[in-house]
Order: sequence, then C-alpha cells, then structure tokens
Amino acid sequence: MSARPLIARTVPALRRAVDDLRKRKATIALVPTMGALHDGHVSLVRLARRRASRVVVSIFVNPTQFAPTEDFGAYPRTWKADVAKLAAEDVDIVWHPGVAAMYPEGFATRIVPEGPALAGLEDRFRPHFFGGVATVVGKLFTQVRPDVAIFGEKDFQQLRVVTQMARDLDLGVKVIGSRTVRERDGLAMSSRNVYLSPEERQTATVLYRAMKESAGRIRAGDAIAPAMAGGAAMIKSAGLALDYFELRHAETLAKVTSRKDGPLRILVAAKLGTTRLIDNIAV
Repeated sequence: MSARPLIARTVPALRRAVDDLRKRKATIALVPTMGALHDGHVSLVRLARRRASRVVVSIFVNPTQFAPTEDFGAYPRTWKADVAKLAAEDVDIVWHPGVAAMYPEGFATRIVPEGPALAGLEDRFRPHFFGGVATVVGKLFTQVRPDVAIFGEKDFQQLRVVTQMARDLDLGVKVIGSRTVRERDGLAMSSRNVYLSPEERQTATVLYRAMKESAGRIRAGDAIAPAMAGGAAMIKSAGLALDYFELRHAETLAKVTSRKDGPLRILVAAKLGTTRLIDNIAV
C-alpha cells in the first residue's frame, strides 16, 4: 500500500517540507488542481513524476476565479478520494491551504495578465477569470518553487496565460502542457462533468465531434470560414448554447485567416443545461 503523502496546510509547513526535499537534491514538479480529481489529473501527476524526482500537488478551490454567478460553493470537493488517488501515485506533498492562508486579511496585490489573457475567448465571457488564475498560480509558484509545473491542455488559454506569466516574471518555472484525457466517446474529462444528467452527458460528445469535423475539413483544404461554420452548426443543432467556436494560432491565440498562419488550434466553449464545457484540439 502506498504511503500517505505529507499534507501541508500553511505556508511555513509547506516550505519546511519543500526545503527538506531540496536538501536531498530533489527536483520538484508542481501539479496545481482544484481537487475533484479524475483520470485527467492522474495523467498530470504521472507526467510530473517523469519530469522530476518529487511531486507536489496543490488542491485549492480558488474563489478569485469564480464570478458571483458561478459555482464556487457547489464546485465538487472530494478530499478523501483525492488523497487516496494521490497516495496511489506516490505523490510526496499535498499543498491544501484554506482561503485565509492564500488570501490573508489585508491581501491587496493581484496579477493582471494581458497577451493571451485578452484573446477574446474565455476572457469575453469570464473577464474576472485570468486575473484570479494568474494571481493564485503566481502564489503557488513562489510558495512551492518548483522546477516544472504541469497543466492540462484542456484549459488551453489558461495554459498559454500561465506560460506567458512564468516567462515574463522570470519565475524560474518551466510550464509543461499535458494532452487532454478523454472518455472513450471523446468527451474531455472535467470535474464539472458530474453536473451533467445522463442525457446531457450523451449530448456533450458533440463538442469533440464538431471540432474533429471542422479540423478534418481544414486539413483537407476547405476554406476556414465554412469549415468552422459547419462545426458551430453541429453544436447549436444539438441544443447547446455556443459561446465560441474558433480557430486560433496555437501559440499566440491570435485570429487566423489561413492554414499558413502557423500551428492551429480549434477552441470551443458552450453551455449545456447549467453546465459550461470547454475543449480544444490541434488542427
């Protein structure tokens, strides 16, 4: 049976644990999460294990990236199951601070990202989001001081924002993206999938099918506008409320007009019932 990881709940306790690893010449990988862990998270941990000798996983549901109308209170919290999963993967430290530890009384400093954070994708619909993400991830990076940090590609704009921030602020962390883990029918694994009814769960697969359809047409030489319009129509006809379905440059997230504009990525966000889903694929 795997040993239970060390659980740190305060910054001093975390730093003592990390310092102990450093004294043993360990390299450290950080996997930031909000808990409710699934196989996608486990894949991040396994990649972290390949990239460093020790692994720290943070579990913190960050209130600053939720708008008042969003699901902070209802966000799934599965602490015991999460720790069991991490123990099975031989994680060394679980960083599990409370809100007061991350944002103590008088906290008054925030990171306001630009660049990919203002690409007109998630930021159009959740203008508060990337400021909250950048601030909490910046804190995690300075608290843990990892050599590498692993983020899933499912939250692709987030990955680009965090990568840019780490580079711009010279945080000394190599940010690594890990491929999206999918169910057998193509639905991207997400903690929010638990909100879907059985009928909605079946319908949600249209996102992946629409992206594949549009990507295939673009690779085959079809014009971008009709290829993307076809995918958007598939999603709408399935009854989802579409926020965006866009083809962007995979590095800068800039809009593109030609396959020659660089590496391409299709990104989508849509609401199904009360659940908002996002996904993306390379073209």
